Formats: sequence, structure tokens, C-alpha cells
Amino acid sequence: MKPTDINDPEYFHKVVDCQYACPAHTPVPEYIRLIAQGKYTEAYMINWESNVFPGVLGRTCDRPCEPACRRVRVEEEPVAICRLKRVAADNKSNVKPFMPQGPFPSNSKKIALIGGGPASLTVARDLAPLGYEIHLYDEWESGGGMMRTQIPSFRLPLEVLNEEVNYILDMGIHTHFNHYVDSMAQILSKDYDAIFVGTGAPRGRQLDLPGYKEAQQHVQIGIEFLANVAFEHTEEIGKKVIVLGGGNTAMDCCRTSKRLGADHVYVVVRSPKADMKASPWEIDDAEREGINILNNLPPKAYVMENGKFIGMHFEHVQAVYDDNGKRKLIPTGEEDLFIEATDVILAIGQDNAFPWIERDLGLEFGKWNLPVLDRNTFQSTLPKVFFGGDAAFGPENVITAVAHGHQAAISIDLFCKGESLAKRPAPMTNLISQKMGIHEWTYDNHIADDLRYLVPHEDNEKALKDRKVEVELGFGKETGFKEAMRCLNCDVQTVFATNLCIECDACVDVCPTDCITFTENGEELELRERLNAPALNKSQDLYVSDILPTARVMVKDEDVCLHCGLCAERCPTAAWDMKKYLYNVTKSYEQDGAGVTI
Repeated sequence: MKPTDINDPEYFHKVVDCQYACPAHTPVPEYIRLIAQGKYTEAYMINWESNVFPGVLGRTCDRPCEPACRRVRVEEEPVAICRLKRVAADNKSNVKPFMPQGPFPSNSKKIALIGGGPASLTVARDLAPLGYEIHLYDEWESGGGMMRTQIPSFRLPLEVLNEEVNYILDMGIHTHFNHYVDSMAQILSKDYDAIFVGTGAPRGRQLDLPGYKEAQQHVQIGIEFLANVAFEHTEEIGKKVIVLGGGNTAMDCCRTSKRLGADHVYVVVRSPKADMKASPWEIDDAEREGINILNNLPPKAYVMENGKFIGMHFEHVQAVYDDNGKRKLIPTGEEDLFIEATDVILAIGQDNAFPWIERDLGLEFGKWNLPVLDRNTFQSTLPKVFFGGDAAFGPENVITAVAHGHQAAISIDLFCKGESLAKRPAPMTNLISQKMGIHEWTYDNHIADDLRYLVPHEDNEKALKDRKVEVELGFGKETGFKEAMRCLNCDVQTVFATNLCIECDACVDVCPTDCITFTENGEELELRERLNAPALNKSQDLYVSDILPTARVMVKDEDVCLHCGLCAERCPTAAWDMKKYLYNVTKSYEQDGAGVTI
């Protein structure tokens, strides 16, 4: 194998598994260390640079970082990365002075943002400091998009959402609320230099089963139901509610129904529980509140009796999987199940809806009625129009929408300057030694043995009486510190200097995971097999040194290295060093020198 090029910014990025898995590439270990030091404002700003909505995401993120966390190499549960984000948000001081402060010198360019959700707001935040005049259009009375209309207040308090949305709007964004855009041609006729579409996936799916026509006044679309509750157009519901669907929207609908007065709430899912799309913690929270989740029951019919809706029939099925893992639902032959209901809420999926975009503008649509886009630049076939968030590639989540917004903002900035959109700015990285002495580091490399801490919840009796009472209470400072100390500091890399190594193998002896081997070089697959501990995970790289005096090479399996620093402490010649690696995806305003100061 060739020596590893650790100057490639993506090499160590891939080793920081949590950050690599985050769509916005938030520097997770960096802000967790700051939390452990009680530097909550600094930790918040590290988050704000990348994910824009730390308080929101600290409560509602889908947490793609946590399954990637290296803590699961040594125990069952990862570090509570999402909940630590909230610790920073809950305990920060005034952060406004550290954000770009308007008014900003104008660059004479105007941008229209259609939709006021996380993708559009991210574009606004990134472009406003560069002098762009930003006009944001949204059909609702306030900004936030689906964060406001589809995430209930018991999960995301309005004061948290308003605070973080207003950080952006206060940059001088021109807002056009209560304004539904019904014509792209009309927007194009205005003097905007570029247009960004971040309208989400606003159309919920219907379920037209036998009896639907007669029962439809008792059937609601989940995302519409949540929006109506959020804006207090809906304040009550019947006593017996069926929620169809197994995703997070279904969990929000069933829990909201409880708070609106339903006595019996059933979530009915056609698939097994293991296949439900809802996050495990969302399912746990629903069950904690007494929600009944029934699986393997596809709906068959809405049932009317004497002109009155009384419930639904469901078929019993079992899931059978073929050798490729593809699932097939097979009827069991059992008698259909009837569930009484006064109301049915459909949370079976969402689709994009662009009835307001005329089809003769040169803006092409493809499969699933999605716009044809360049996946790197988010530019449509109509060059001045860009898409992001759920409107781009279908329903995802808030953090993905933020990531889209950052990249779309870079594209819009390049487009307005007349430069190539393919010229993407490189990430900003550094690699800094943490050495203060022979056995002393600038960071605390003692890792707590504690298991993951449980977050406290509000008592059901109080929570279910008021839909605005936040259920998950978050970690306090003490528990936040303890949870932060579970982090393995995966961004502090073990860096090897070939010219300093005397091949004493002391690092091999002290390594607790046997991830270091000195051996003859070879082809990768063969080399992986003959290391001290075979390197079986081929998705993670091997760190290979230059040729040593004995003609051997040092090989380190990045997959199982715990970044404990014992090799660097043991090495008599300092051939091993612990170097903190900070990877920050460049944003448009940082590229132009208008970044924040922390």
C-alpha cells in the first residue's frame, strides 16, 4: 500500500465518524469538549456555524451522528450528541455579538427565497452578510417552515424556534409572510438575480379505501393536522383516534391527539415494529404516554354504520424476507381486526407539490415530480433557480435541509459573480499538536466509564394536559458534563512521524485495541488479514507509514483506534503525537471573509 496522505482533508474527516455522518459536518467532539469545560456560548457558536439551529436540533434532530459514534465500539449506547447540543443552547449567554451584524454593504444583487423553512433560512444567513438583498416568501405568518408547522410545541417550544429564526431575520431579511407564491413565472418577472425554492414536501398522501367518500370528513392529513394545531385552528379532536403510519409524523400526530382530548389513540402500522421509520426515541416517548402501537395491520376499509363513522377494518399480515432482505407482507388468514374510532389521521408519507411552477419555463421535472437538479450545486435546468431541503430530493430532515442550504448559497454566490459553480471551495482544516509535556495534553484524555445518561421527562399528568409543555427536559449542567466526558475525542488524531520511529514496538505493547502493527507492506486485502488484529471493516481506512529502516511499515486500523493517546504517551522518541483535527465545511460568507468571531 502507498503511504497515507494525511494532508488530504477528507482522510481524518472520515475518521471523525460522528462529524462525517452529519450532513452539515458539525465538529461534534470540538463542541462537546467545550461543554465539558463549561464554555456553553463557544459550544453554541461552533454549532451555529454548521447547523444554524442548535436549540432546535438539540431537541428534534434525527441524529445521524449517533449511530456512527465510536462509543458503540466499546458499549451499546453512543454519546448523547444531540442532547449535548441542547445543553449548549440552554446554557449559552448572549450570542448576538458573535454573529454577523448588519446592515451589510450592498452588492446590488437580489435573491428570492420561496418557503421559510430551514433550507431557505440557511441560504439567507449565508448570503446576507455578503450584501445580498434577501426576500423571503412564506404562506404562513411566521418563519421556520416545517419546524413550526410539523414539530409540536411539546417537542420544540416556540420561544426556542423564534429565537433562532430571528437571529437570521434580524440580519435585514425582507420578509413576505402570509404570501403564498402561486406562480414561478411571476417571481421570474421580478428583478431577482437568483431564486431559491425551499418549500419542503407539503402534500400529505391520501388513502382512498372503501368507505372513504362517506367517511372523509372524519379523515385528516397528518401534516395538515399538525399545522392547524400549531396555528390554533384545531383545538380538539374526538375521543377515539386512529393514526395510520409508522414515521415521526405519526408519532407527533398521536401524541398531539392525546393532548387535544383523545382518550384512546392507536397508531396502526402495516409493517413490523422493527421496520418502522420513526426514530426509536420517538416511539419510546409515544409509548411512555400510553399510545397503543399495533403492527402488521394494513388498513382495508373505513366503516360507516347508519350514516355514522365508527372505525376501520385491518388485515392481519406477517413479514417475510427474501435472501436480499426485501420484505413481503403475507396475509395470515386471521379474521380482520376492527378498531373503533371517531377520527383517522393519515401519516403515510409526503410528496412534493409544485402546482405553482409553470411547466413552460425551462424548469424540468423528473421522477416523483421532483425537479431535475445538479446534486452538487442544487441548480435546476433553469440556471437562476436553485432548490434545497425536501423540495430538492424528497422528504429528509432539518439537518439535511441545512446542509443543502449551505451548498446552495455557495452556488448562488458563484452564479451571481458569473463564476463556475463546479468550483466548490475546499473545507477549512487544521492539525494542531495537543502536547504540553511528555505525558500532558491540552485536552482531558481521560474517558469516563459511565453508561449513557437518561434524560429526564416531564410527568405525564402535567405534560398531557397542555400541548405547549415541553416533555423532554434536557440535561442539567452536571449531567451534561458527565455525558460529555463519555466522548472519545475522535478528532484528536494519532499522527505518526516515520523519521522519529526507532521501531521499539512500545506503542504496539500499550495499545488497548491492538490497532497498531509493524509489518512488511503488501496489497490492502492481504495486509488487512495479517495485522495483529485483522482489520475487517473495509469502509474505514488503514493508516500506513513510509518504509522504516527495517523495511517494515507501521499500519494502524483507524476503525478500532480509540484515540486514547497511550501510544503517544509511551513513545520514547515522540514519533506518535496527538493532533487535534478541525474540519469546517466552508460557507459562502466565510469564503468571502464575512465570518463570525468566537
